[in-house]
Amino acid sequence: MSAFDAEAFLKTLTTRCGVYQMYGADGGLLYVGKARNLKSRVASYFRNRGLNAKTVALVSRITDIQVTVTATEVDALLLEHNLIKSHRPPFNILLKDDKSYPYIFLSSEDSFPRLALHRGPKRRKGRYFGPYPSAGAVRRSLHFLQKVFKVRQCEDSYFRNRSRPCLQYQIDRCTAPCVDLVSEADYAQQVENTALFLEGKNQELMVRLADDMEQAASELAYEKAAVLRDQLRQLQHVQATQGVEGGSGDLDLLAAVTEGGHSCVQVLFVRGARVLGSRTFYPSTKLAETPEGLLGAFLPQFYLSEGRALPPEIVLNAAPEDSETLEEAFSLQAGRRVRLRHRVREARARWLQMAEQTAATNLAAHLAGRESTQERLQALQEVLELEAYPQRMECFDISHSSGEATVASCVVFDENGPRKADYRRFNIDGITAGDDYAAMEQALNRRFKRLKAGEGSVPDVLFIDGGKGQVQQALDVLAELELEGILVVGVAKGATRKAGFETLVLGASGIEQNLPANSPALHLIQQIRDEAHRFAISGHRARRDKARRGSRLEDIPGVGARRRRELLRHFGSARGVANASVDELKKTQGISATMAQQIYDHLHSTAD
Repeated sequence: MSAFDAEAFLKTLTTRCGVYQMYGADGGLLYVGKARNLKSRVASYFRNRGLNAKTVALVSRITDIQVTVTATEVDALLLEHNLIKSHRPPFNILLKDDKSYPYIFLSSEDSFPRLALHRGPKRRKGRYFGPYPSAGAVRRSLHFLQKVFKVRQCEDSYFRNRSRPCLQYQIDRCTAPCVDLVSEADYAQQVENTALFLEGKNQELMVRLADDMEQAASELAYEKAAVLRDQLRQLQHVQATQGVEGGSGDLDLLAAVTEGGHSCVQVLFVRGARVLGSRTFYPSTKLAETPEGLLGAFLPQFYLSEGRALPPEIVLNAAPEDSETLEEAFSLQAGRRVRLRHRVREARARWLQMAEQTAATNLAAHLAGRESTQERLQALQEVLELEAYPQRMECFDISHSSGEATVASCVVFDENGPRKADYRRFNIDGITAGDDYAAMEQALNRRFKRLKAGEGSVPDVLFIDGGKGQVQQALDVLAELELEGILVVGVAKGATRKAGFETLVLGASGIEQNLPANSPALHLIQQIRDEAHRFAISGHRARRDKARRGSRLEDIPGVGARRRRELLRHFGSARGVANASVDELKKTQGISATMAQQIYDHLHSTAD
């Protein structure tokens, strides 16, 4: 078949809006696109210069182009979406995940309403909360609600045929309305609290629970007050885990990042000012090589599918070229206005930053996972001059807060990655506070004395997070225990203390070596070192928090009996106050922004 005559085709092409379809020699559809001006858009594919490699590859295969003129740009967008969905052209971004989102359903026809996961048409009478990003997110929410408010989640057929309480009642996850062990009024109150939580009205709910708790205590109903206290703690905990406060409304946030011909789109779902979860997509970039182009192709595929819920607001980290057309199409599908925004402030800006950082992190991990493990091990073998691939690598790190609650970690990697079953932590005691050398010596002694006694396997390489001093401690311990054949390597931070500038200290020779930032061997060492650091910090924090379990509120300047009472009333416990952010503290009655910052600084005064 002869080559496509673009010049002749463009002479008669209309300047109106519409959709163009590009076909190959076998008659297969290569690409579908929409355009405000068909002639201008199609002509851009046949420029003499300025085209990227993927566009050149597409143009070289074109043997025919067909166009469909539409009345509006929205019609063009919808037609483009339907054609992509029907024909799945190889040069278009294709979204594989096309399932409907799940909801939480609260029935309204029963004397004792039921909570359940729901997916599909909303036919039953009741309230539907969501959508949630996944069935797993719904199940986690249902599990939390079952522990806190104890609203039944059993099937109606099961509920109606009970003659005695089931296991859920025995483990305190249900109040057994099936056998009338709870009054309709009390059950209705728990249902109302559940609905408030699912609507995102956490502050209103916590104030109500705090008032009820005080009233129950004043009436000497201490068991009821304890139940309300526990509910308040659970709610405060789940609110704290959201990470960002001060937002409102229902919205989705999408952040797109591209690197090295690969891309990632992170979708963050916010409902009632609570982050319900997120999803990660790795669409092929095809012809879209910028975040703007990627989002422009991704958004119609994601939101114009059947059953896909559209929130009133969609926040993006880059503005697609056809944002207005997308807004109009989404509003038409939703039956109400849908706004696309990319310039946001305060809570939305923090949520968007969270999504963008997550996308960048996930893309980096995705690309790292594609790098051959064998390549990394081979590079490490060459760098360390080993006779064969290292079969077992261990790394030690120390974590403490100015000498408090010192913990050492030992992580293990082999040719398949982390061996978490072999991870160990060591609580360090009996040393001078802050003496990292002594802490390292104690941890290594405890680890390798067990090895000497026949416990565990001998590592080929022992990485130490530190420089020559820490390496010497390791060498001394191994020599004292008469253990040979273990290569000790120190991983010291460079002068800038940034990733990629680490200095390796090689064993007894003390030779220092710096690897290129793109070295696969360095990437593997960084991964092992970072995992040891993470494992040590988590152990240290757990030990420190256990030691600090007592209340420190009495030590805060300016916080007297009245303010302590309001803080404990709002958060349920001293630990709840300690886990609160500055924004959360400000919501407490009588606590100004300055006082909130002072309280937060005092409770977090010791750096990790």
